[in-house]
Amino acid sequence: MSHSIVTATPADVELGDSPFPAEWVLDGTPRACAKVIARSRDGAMTTVVWSCSKGRFRWQYSVDEMVHLIAGEVFITDHADTERRLGPGDTAFFPAGSSAVWRVTQDVRKVAVCRVAVPRPVGFALRAFGWFGRSLKTMFGVGPEPGAAGGGLVSPGSLAPAKDS
Repeated sequence: MSHSIVTATPADVELGDSPFPAEWVLDGTPRACAKVIARSRDGAMTTVVWSCSKGRFRWQYSVDEMVHLIAGEVFITDHADTERRLGPGDTAFFPAGSSAVWRVTQDVRKVAVCRVAVPRPVGFALRAFGWFGRSLKTMFGVGPEPGAAGGGLVSPGSLAPAKDS
């Protein structure tokens, strides 16, 4: 079984409005835009390009989110009032259930990988299934398709065809 590989140039992806709750805004009139560029077959992981204009707001994380900034500047304040600057090339991880205050000083653009957290027993079962499948493949040349327990990335229907590198 073959699966499509997704490629994108996050700086060039056309984004659509993606407002967040008005009660999260603490200062200014930040405007957010986003586009999903890939989603895992099981729907547990999504890759998004996101941008936001200047402003200050509290972001509530309902999923694990890893971000990589490609443009702009933001100062993140965590639950312990520790402020960190993020700029192009910087990466941060926000676990599900956390929140942070974002102070966007220069319009920001990021790539975010969002993952629905699974209960520990389910995660253990998935890792065991993967180990078992790899062992069968090594010993006998048989086993589940690569990524069967979580799948590789698949293209959402609205993506343009992959670009040649």
